This record gives sequence, structure tokens and C-alpha cells, in this order.
Amino acid sequence: MMKKRVLLGVFASVLLVAAVIGIFVSVSSRKNDQEAAHHILKSSCSSTLYPEVCFSAVSAVPEATSKIKSQKDVIELLLKATIPSVQQNSNKIKKLRMTLKNLTKRKKVALHDCLEMANETLSKIHKVVEALEQYPSLKKSIAEHADDIKIRLSAAMTDQETCLDGFSHDIADKKVRDLFIKAELHVYRLCSSALAIVKNMTDTDMASEQYSSPERKLEEEENGELNWPKWLSEQDRRLLQATSVTPHVVVAADGSGNYRTVSAAVAAAPSRSSSRYIIRIKAGVYRENVDVPSSKTNIMFVGDGQTTTIITGSRNVVDGSTTFNSATVAAVGDGFLARDITFQNSAGPSKEQAVALRVGSDLSAFYRCGMIAYQDTLYVHSLRQFYIKCYVAGTVDFIFGNAAAVLQDCDIHARRPNPKQKNMVTAQGRNDPNENTGIVIQKCRIGATKDLLAVKGSFESYLGRPWKLYSRTVVMQTTISDIIHPAGWFMWDGNFALDTLFYAEYQNTGAGADTSKRVTWKGFRVLTSASQAQPFTAGNFIDGARWLPSTGFPYSLGL
Repeated sequence: MMKKRVLLGVFASVLLVAAVIGIFVSVSSRKNDQEAAHHILKSSCSSTLYPEVCFSAVSAVPEATSKIKSQKDVIELLLKATIPSVQQNSNKIKKLRMTLKNLTKRKKVALHDCLEMANETLSKIHKVVEALEQYPSLKKSIAEHADDIKIRLSAAMTDQETCLDGFSHDIADKKVRDLFIKAELHVYRLCSSALAIVKNMTDTDMASEQYSSPERKLEEEENGELNWPKWLSEQDRRLLQATSVTPHVVVAADGSGNYRTVSAAVAAAPSRSSSRYIIRIKAGVYRENVDVPSSKTNIMFVGDGQTTTIITGSRNVVDGSTTFNSATVAAVGDGFLARDITFQNSAGPSKEQAVALRVGSDLSAFYRCGMIAYQDTLYVHSLRQFYIKCYVAGTVDFIFGNAAAVLQDCDIHARRPNPKQKNMVTAQGRNDPNENTGIVIQKCRIGATKDLLAVKGSFESYLGRPWKLYSRTVVMQTTISDIIHPAGWFMWDGNFALDTLFYAEYQNTGAGADTSKRVTWKGFRVLTSASQAQPFTAGNFIDGARWLPSTGFPYSLGL
């Protein structure tokens, strides 16, 4: 009996010791996990432009340290912290719209823009979250994943800037903007931090992928031919390769179609469609402002000709609009296509910013289209865009925005501006070095309209000026007329951005292409080899091999 008690005592002691050891090991393991998570978080945030914002935002997420095993986890937690910040800011702006008295038309429009931007930001962040959950996968290369995620984070950042840019510089406007500017900038910095970590993570993974699989080819490349993207239906492939298309509906001002206005046809189109929806717009002048919202995906406008089908409006900043809201046509739903049509803003040169076409549609393309206005003609707002055989005319900053936009085989013409004004072909809005955005003008013709040619000695025209700190524009294989000043590029405000911008020229021809008298800024360069120019081709810069075949439009992927 005594022996049995001793054995039980020994057994209980062993269990107690085991439990103590287990608790110690568990605590020690948890502590090690927390230390490892803390190290990953600190290391990840140190690669961003706003390390303190990044670290504090992630640390504030409940049980954050128990969830961090990699950089990917840090990104997901950053986005999780961003969503409520956007929602809170949106609610604050809604309240301001209701409570502030004596708001001018401009302020009301600007606040409305901010609400739209908040909704767009949330949509983009949710798409980034979905993309991260699938990363990495066999369906896409690491590079493709990286492009998709980075372009949407960049667009979310641009949304915050667009909201703030909607307010003028007068004291009354600034007072309204200052009520929520800190919250807007906080969201911007969170997105910027996520972007920096994404770039760091994917660059590392791409280097590893390339090292382990040096012979790997793009998924679309097989037997020397380009395959269609998997997301495009067989019916769409046949439809977009046809010389003529059968529309779903017809717009005709004379009443001979299904609708008299383009807006009515867009409103009646299916929402969130995964298949192409074609709206034919018959010859005529349509005086309206058309909005293709984010819910209207895969819409296609088919006009009867660039000179015969014209959508025109006259909203402008002088009369109380914001630049963002002044657009005659705003294409935001992803996958938007347009061909054989002109977008015009007829406000005139004295009405300041007056946009003909604003595009915030990912994987959008325009073929044989016209964009005609004066200041701020074509607003390449965000995401990936392609323009082929188009005509763009304007005066000040007439191709501007922060998309990844390629213009190929286009005629780009400066017009006669107001007295004392200078023409700027571009004003690119990249504000973060990690953004994969910029304006590329390739195989185009840069010249002037007849009214400017008649007085070209009285006005100076330049290839562009830096709207934002990391402005990026490349002009290559383009014919440049003598309308462009020998210096080529112009300052925005003193020395602002001259060291951080990226402006480049490559193999241009024509009387205005001589680079011997170009600006001597640190950020300007003349590219001297194909390897330097290759990253800015459609096949690389906007990853055109994946989606341009689905448009049915002609294009060139390389040099």
C-alpha cells in the first residue's frame, strides 16, 4: 500500500514538473514568436516612407503580433487598419456636407468628389486584399501579381490626393479642407506603407523566381503566339476580332436608336458585367456629361467616326466645378473601351481646368478617339490605360494624371493658349517613388494646331512639367516638331521635383527632338540603349501582353 502511494506521488510529481516545463516552454515559445513578429513588423515598416505610421497602425490591430509570420501578414494588417480609417473619414465628410453652412458650389462639388474617392478607395483596397489572399498562385507570375497590387494601391493613394486637390487655394476653401486633411493624409500614408512593403516583398520574390526558373516564359506566350486571357469569353474573342460589331443598344440623337442620350444607355447597361456590353453611338453631337461609374464594367463605346460622333460638355473650374468633376466623359468602370468617337470640352481657354475625358478604368483602351479641350484635356487619373491612333489637343497640362498610361501612334497637338500662357503637353502626378505609374508617349507625333502655328513665335510649348514630386514621363520614338522649345521641359515651381522626377527621351526625331539644349535637371535623361527604353514599352509598362489582345485594337508591345 505504501509502495503504491509512493508511486502515485512520484507520478504526480512528474506530471507537475511536466506541466511546469510545458508552461515554461509555451511562454518561452510565445515570447519568441512575439519577438519574431515584432522584428518582422519593424523590419517591414522600416522600408516605408512613413515607418512610425506603419508600425503604430499595425500594432493597434488586436492580436497583431500573433498573426505576423511574414511581410505579407504585415501588409494585410495594414490594409485591415486602413479600411475603418477610410470609412470614418467618409462619415466625417458626409457630416460636414450636412452641417456646414453657406457652402459655395465649388466646395459642395469638392466634398462630393471626396465621398466618391472614399468609395473608390474602399473598392480598391478590398481588391488588393483579395489579390494578396491569392498570392502567390500558379495562375499569374509574381510580376503580374505585383503589377496588379501596386497599381491599385497607387490608385487608392491618388484618390486621397484628388480629394484634397479639389479645393482651391483661397482661405475659405482651405478652412473646409483642413477639417479632414489629416485623416486623408493618414489613409494616404497607410496605403503608401503597404505599397512599399509590397514592392519589397515582390521584388525579393521575383528575384528568387527568376533565379530558380531562368527559362520561364509568360503564361500568355506559347508556340510564339499570344493567347487570349483566360477571363475573356470565347464569344468576346470572336466579337472583338471582327471588322464590324453588333451592338447591344444604339444611341441616336434623332430617335432612331434605343436611346437619345449616351447617359441613358450607360444607366440601362448591366452592372458588374463580366462580358462585353457594346453601346453604338451614331453620328451626331451629344451635348451631355457622361459618367461610366465603377459598377458599370466592360462597357464599350463604338462611334461612327472620330469627326462625326462627338460628346461635348462645358463644365469648368471658373464656373464652380472641380477639375475632377469637369470631365465631359468620366470612364471609371474597369475594362472600358472606346473607338471612333471624340470627347470634347468646349469651355474655352479662359475657363481654366476643363476636362474632356477622365479615365480611372483599369485595363481601358481607346482606338481612333479624339480628346479636345484647352487646359487639362485628357485626365489619365489612375490605373492602367492605353491609347492608340488617337488625337489629343490642348494647351496647359493637357495630358495629366497618375495612371500608368501609354499613348501609341497618336497625334498630340498644342493649341493657341491665352496670352502669357505656356503650353505643357504633360503634367504627370506620381507622388511616391514606389508607384508603378507614369505617362509614356511612343511612336506619336507632337505638333500644333493651325491656330498655334500661325503665331508660334508668340507662345512657348514644352513636353511637360512636374505636377508631383516623382513625376514620370517618357517620350520615345516620336516625331517632335519645332513647336517644342529647345529646353524640352519646364519647371512647376522653382526647384520643386527637379531632382526626384524621371523625364526621359529616346530615339525621337523631328525639328524639336534635338536634346543638345535640353534642361540639365538631375531627373532628366536621354536614354541611349534599347535596354533602357524597354521597361516603358506597352508590353512591360502596362503589362499589355496580358490584356491588349482582348481589345481587338492594334498595338505594339515593344520598341
